[in-house]
Amino acid sequence: MPQTLRIRCRNNGQMISVPFGTSLKELYGMCGLEMKHGPMCALVNNKVQGMNYRFYNAKDVEFKDMTSTHGMRTYTLTLFLVLAKAVEDLYPGGQLIIGAPVSRGYFCELRIGRELTEQDAHAIHQRMQEIVDMDEKIHRVQCPIEEAIALFRSRGMESKAKLLESQSNLYTYYYRLCDTVNYFYSCLLTRTGLLSLFKVEKFYEGLLLRIPSRKNPTELEEMVPQQKMHNVIQEFHRWQDILGVRTAGEFNEAVKAGHASQLINVSEALQEKKLNDIVDNIVEKGAKLVLLAGPSSSGKTTTSKRLAILLMASGMRPHTISTDDYFVNRVDTPKDADGNYDFECIQAVDTALFNRQMTQLLAGEEVELPRYDFKLGERVYENRRIRIGEGDIIILEGNHALNPILSEQVPEDKKFRIFISPLTTIALDDHNNIPTTDIRLLRRLIRDYQYRGYSALETIRRMPSVSAGEEKWIFPFQELADAIFNSALLYELAVIKDQVKPILDQVGECEPEYAEASRLRKFLRYFRSVPADQVPPTSLLREFAGGSSFKY
Repeated sequence: MPQTLRIRCRNNGQMISVPFGTSLKELYGMCGLEMKHGPMCALVNNKVQGMNYRFYNAKDVEFKDMTSTHGMRTYTLTLFLVLAKAVEDLYPGGQLIIGAPVSRGYFCELRIGRELTEQDAHAIHQRMQEIVDMDEKIHRVQCPIEEAIALFRSRGMESKAKLLESQSNLYTYYYRLCDTVNYFYSCLLTRTGLLSLFKVEKFYEGLLLRIPSRKNPTELEEMVPQQKMHNVIQEFHRWQDILGVRTAGEFNEAVKAGHASQLINVSEALQEKKLNDIVDNIVEKGAKLVLLAGPSSSGKTTTSKRLAILLMASGMRPHTISTDDYFVNRVDTPKDADGNYDFECIQAVDTALFNRQMTQLLAGEEVELPRYDFKLGERVYENRRIRIGEGDIIILEGNHALNPILSEQVPEDKKFRIFISPLTTIALDDHNNIPTTDIRLLRRLIRDYQYRGYSALETIRRMPSVSAGEEKWIFPFQELADAIFNSALLYELAVIKDQVKPILDQVGECEPEYAEASRLRKFLRYFRSVPADQVPPTSLLREFAGGSSFKY
């Protein structure tokens, strides 16, 4: 009699007996579930697995569709594979580099020895659709790591060979789609026919791969013009060319060769030069109010302090304030749909008071600035009075700094807006980028644990609500910025990995957040460690890793 296993399906609470070796795909058919947009993958004991995963022990399972983070990641990475195959079919010897998200899609560079055309984009989209229509099977192949390295190197996929070469594993895996092979750090779909929606368009000098909306997977994400964001991404690519490092494998080679200090020093110098350029633009415009905004863990606080120093070096007298000090009193704070205080919305800020005080300051009047007492839930006044003269300038740092409502009564010629975020950073290889949200989450994990007493479980659990607030109140205004500052540092993952790993290890397997903690631990393993004592005390990274010469 064949051995059977007991599997618990968390989607409907059922305990199901299945034969030994049953796949997730087969299990889904037994569960009686009807997922309109899935399943794309599943959490097996709270760890993400593809639908080709097979059971040899009793497990807990929760299937995930496209409306989930895990499901959409699986769908998107599978699109990357099909895009890479389409390019391989149409442009043998061409190099595809899948880059950072921009305009709610993914910017892709295609190096084929000439400029791309609209016809190229159309041909690639058409070839991808043909591959999807053929409903080809995607195989996950496990093998000795040296075998995979040799395979990728034989096909000219040097970035993947170098990535695996820097690992200490005996075995690894790769994906095969017909005669195309590739490597992705997370699971893929089992067949190309499951890719229901996508689009490839010509985008500046490259391509834009558009993906479905998580909220409504039957529609593509709405394309948002982000020329300034694209320019910053291209600038960072130039920085990578200066450093000679674009992928994790190249970085690991440089560290092994003893060049870590040089990478750190040049990365810091490039950021400092960018801040100097921004300060020159502020002075040239004659602005009196610098508005600095960005999502959580972007490095706003350190950047505002560095800006203040550079402005002083340019002969200005900076005064730094925060939008937090203009919060309305707790009793007047709006509430969300669940009845909780909504501190993320613009209505939580007393914009009338801010506009009045800024107008008074620009008129040469003296004002008493408030301070928000978070324990009392009220604004308090402590005789903090300022008056601004010809050489004075105000730096305002906060989530809503770019929202036009906040400073609507301040003349445009007196304002200089800066958007800050770790927009793009080192990639794992040509086809595996690292999401900027991951960089910010890792920074926040360390900061929350060391300085705010929050566990990794609490920080990961809160991120969806934090991200929802950012999507509503921060990102829509980023293209209004006069300058965009990319706060990512090429080397930072190699520095913080040893600091954040023990924090992530505290998330237990029984928690749903274990899947995210496990994924983060996995891609951190791709980087060689770099000692934190090599990081300058004025570095933005010190805001999170500790040891900063600035006071917070």
